[in-house]
Amino acid sequence: MKKLVKVEEVSGEGLIGLLGERVTLFCQIYIYTGKLIGVNDSFVLLEGAKVVYETGAFTDKEYKDAQPLPNNWYVTTNSIESFGILKV
Repeated sequence: MKKLVKVEEVSGEGLIGLLGERVTLFCQIYIYTGKLIGVNDSFVLLEGAKVVYETGAFTDKEYKDAQPLPNNWYVTTNSIESFGILKV
């Protein structure tokens, strides 16, 4: 049997490590993209936020259909299923 015997806290991981990057958030209903400019326990804040209605191929440089939101946009962290840098 293999066991995990040491737990190490790593700073700069997760959403905090992506501050300042253009991220994609796969949420329960919608997909959001934008520059991640704020993170706390309840929300993340996106600048230049868009709702992605159709991704197209993940290897494409842009989304096939991403509609801009009128202002910076808050997304609740409890609705985020996965996240990362997908399109630059």
